[in-house]
Amino acid sequence: MPFTKLQFKPGIVSDVTAYTNEGGFVDGDLVRFRLGFPEKFGGWAKRSSSTYEGSARRLHNWVALDGSDFLGVGTHLKYYIEEGNTFNDITPIRVTTGSGDVTFAATNGSTTITVTDAAHGANVNDFVTFSGAASLGGNITADVLNIEYQIASIVSSNSYTITSAVAANSSDTNNGGGSVVGAYQINTGTDTTVGGTGWGAGQWSGTTDGALATQLNEALDVSETAIDVDDETGITTAGDVILIEEELMLVAGDSDDNTLNVTRAYAGTGASSNVNTANHGGSNDSLLQDDGTTIIVNSVTSNVVTDAVTHADNTLVRLAKGNADSANDFVGWGNAASVTTTGNQIRLYSHDNFGEDLIINPRDGGIFYWDKTNGLSTRAVELSATSTYSGETSVPTIAKQILVSDQDRHVIAFGCDGFGANSSATQGDGVQDPLLIRFSSQENPVQWFPTATNTAGDLRLGGGSTFVQAVETKQQILVFTNKTLHAMKFIGPPFTFGLQELSKNITIMSPFSAIAIEDAVFWMGVDTFYVYSGGQTVQLPCTVKDKVFLDFNTEEKDKVHVGLNSEFGEIIWFYPKSGQTTVNAYVIFNYIEKVWYYGNLSRDAWLDRGIRSLPMATGSSLLYNHEVGFDDDGSAMTSFIESGSIDIGDGDKFLFLKQVIPDITFNGSTATNPDVSFTMKSRNNPGANFNETTQVTTQRSATSPVEQYTEKLNYRLRGRSFALRIDSTSLGTKYKLGTPRVDIRQDGRR
Repeated sequence: MPFTKLQFKPGIVSDVTAYTNEGGFVDGDLVRFRLGFPEKFGGWAKRSSSTYEGSARRLHNWVALDGSDFLGVGTHLKYYIEEGNTFNDITPIRVTTGSGDVTFAATNGSTTITVTDAAHGANVNDFVTFSGAASLGGNITADVLNIEYQIASIVSSNSYTITSAVAANSSDTNNGGGSVVGAYQINTGTDTTVGGTGWGAGQWSGTTDGALATQLNEALDVSETAIDVDDETGITTAGDVILIEEELMLVAGDSDDNTLNVTRAYAGTGASSNVNTANHGGSNDSLLQDDGTTIIVNSVTSNVVTDAVTHADNTLVRLAKGNADSANDFVGWGNAASVTTTGNQIRLYSHDNFGEDLIINPRDGGIFYWDKTNGLSTRAVELSATSTYSGETSVPTIAKQILVSDQDRHVIAFGCDGFGANSSATQGDGVQDPLLIRFSSQENPVQWFPTATNTAGDLRLGGGSTFVQAVETKQQILVFTNKTLHAMKFIGPPFTFGLQELSKNITIMSPFSAIAIEDAVFWMGVDTFYVYSGGQTVQLPCTVKDKVFLDFNTEEKDKVHVGLNSEFGEIIWFYPKSGQTTVNAYVIFNYIEKVWYYGNLSRDAWLDRGIRSLPMATGSSLLYNHEVGFDDDGSAMTSFIESGSIDIGDGDKFLFLKQVIPDITFNGSTATNPDVSFTMKSRNNPGANFNETTQVTTQRSATSPVEQYTEKLNYRLRGRSFALRIDSTSLGTKYKLGTPRVDIRQDGRR
């Protein structure tokens, strides 16, 4: 029989069965389609060995007037500007203490140092830089102390621990002197989403996994105020409240190891009168239960009353309300655990250059300004505090996203706080409105209060409950809420900007899942893809929709981010698969070929080529150049493409496959003898397993004058249908599949 050409349709179609998708591709990884044919992805290589701290979620590239090539990198821990393959830390300072406000305490043989600083406001993983410290007397010298530290743990609102490079010795008994200054960087963000909690979050017996608990090591009568406990760790701070059976006690401090000085029957007498009483003290305090008896409210007030009674030795002692360490508070059954709003979402940055300077905004945080003229050794400062511009009025103190409108040079804050109390107020009112949009005066990023002589102003979105993302196109700014799409256009004085609702009942997956291509905007919704073009919003037909959304970790949806690879016409959404907390997969819509394909790749942020000649992406604290060679940073890249079923006629007859004539090019490969594996798989019925699989290597043998490679691949396979798979696992190999031919012969009905 003559050879039959295998002419495959471009793109991957995974939302139908492999048998139905005859003549198409059903699976692949690190393969793109160009001119209708599949080819291996370009490779990647790290730009340098320089690393940054944290997971980088956003990149921004711009050039200063002197030609300096800057790349802004926002991570969940810090903000950097990369230049010349060096990451320069410009993370803003939140607060700097007065001289002598900070003291240290070390323990012999330990690398843990306790830092005391009243109302420090820091969180675990925050960064602080000390200066002016003197030696503690031994191994903990001034040089050891006067550096940047990452906070290891929070002891209380007035103290925390750090970890030094060396262990203290018995001579380290000093406190660092009276000149220590601590410079705290803005609070770090989270790297994984923390789910909210509600009714039923507490443990059944009125404890939490982190609740501090110990035992009495002596019996107590009704009058004792010095009580001995097995372990006083975490409950010695004045103002803490402890619970022993049904009695509350107010801690005044400790007199010696494991002895607490307390006020008995805290706040009065007669706990029994408060059984099953709600809203105690008018502060929405929730009554907690232990062994079926009402004993305590979650927030202790002066109206809470308990009786002093006797307590036996070994009775449980618990931290009921920790003014110093709220994370370890006692939480009763049926009560919500304490979770802050800001702790629920991962740290994301928006940023844009204003001329050669940079404006940055951690999502739901402040707005900061970095002045290029001050150099890369200086940090960004609050926008309201920059000396670059004058006349600060009502500068927003919190926002969900910022951008600079390129055509008209306004700084725009989305989901921000309102105007200050009056026209002379320097900052906004500090109350975030998730639907409020405010914009500065033209060419002045610090003037936000509208007057007759400036173009500052505000708008409020009319649909949805919160702003999600703004995307600038050539003609307008598209503004997404969680339910609606709006167009924001510059219209000039007196209103400056106008707002028009474009679509209702749409969804958007994450704050960085929409991208503009000319005047069209593409985005990922919560269960489908959309495009806005020509004044209309439509769902984008997708042949791999089920593959993506049925294997998706929605808890980490805020990590979804979209990038553009303009050289190949690819819009790339990176997302986390089910059960994964990190981004580890991608789906691509090729808007030139009008096809979809997907694969596996871990990238936290992506930036298309532009000022720099290659696309860039981040992962594993490294910055990578993409479309470099055909390898994974010096290691072989694993790439494959697999077809749907191939049969003859109606598929009612068995076939015998004897030979395959490959049609493939290795043009561009850097390997001397690049190769791929051609695998033919046979099966008898769509629901059956592949009964035979034969793999044969195709290798380039010559390149001049015409590229030559393995002429024929010999097989002996029988089945009702066949599938073709091509794998590439060799260094320096690029391949592109053409139109292979197969020798398939009819072989009867059985």
